[in-house]
Amino acid sequence: MYSIETKNLVKKFKDKIAVNGVDLMINKGELFALLGTNGAGKTTTIKMLSGLILPTDGEIIIEGMDMKKDTLKIKEILNVSPQETAVAPNLTVKENLEFMAGVYQIENKETKINELIKQFRLNEVLDKKAKTLSGGWQRKLSIALSLINDPHILFLDEPTLGLDVIARKELWKVIEGLKGKITVILTTHYMEEAESLSDRVGIMSDGKLIDVDTAENFIKKTGAKNFEDAFVAVATGGEL
Repeated sequence: MYSIETKNLVKKFKDKIAVNGVDLMINKGELFALLGTNGAGKTTTIKMLSGLILPTDGEIIIEGMDMKKDTLKIKEILNVSPQETAVAPNLTVKENLEFMAGVYQIENKETKINELIKQFRLNEVLDKKAKTLSGGWQRKLSIALSLINDPHILFLDEPTLGLDVIARKELWKVIEGLKGKITVILTTHYMEEAESLSDRVGIMSDGKLIDVDTAENFIKKTGAKNFEDAFVAVATGGEL
């Protein structure tokens, strides 16, 4: 059983087809990068996969459950770390974790909070207000908060956007630590990030899923010098 499976997924907004017949299969525990230029349809696809919007046509199966019939059950096993850092700025790091644990009514919440503090090495900033943290620390906290409910599936939307090189590399280590434990769907405009972190990559263009493969295989198939050039070749209709 796949973690996520879509069949002929379609989303229309009036006369515009944003997603056009996407068939996708994502394995359990896989870190899958969904890439595309602006307007390619990846954001709309992610919104459908995470239950924020329903498809116009087609099926979404999450761990064997139908998104249309089992939306509430599915939402219990997934979470999203959005592009906009999702933290309460006037609460401390510890208070943010306690607040989110309360929202999700987490049993043994102190155990879970301590586990996340250790996993993300938050001890040194625990009593600092979130708004005083650097961008890197805020992103770490945001991802930690999205794991408070032990999701089976986590959507990471541009997790390192705007971070400096050092903060980005540190966050990569955190994300790599999730691989194999939960299913992660990553969107990013940093090709190096997708290449370094992902098990497989899906490339979208004009609402269609053009191809799915490893970054290494995309480079081989296109004859490109690097993954960025391979992505451009695929996304713009170059020969595979």
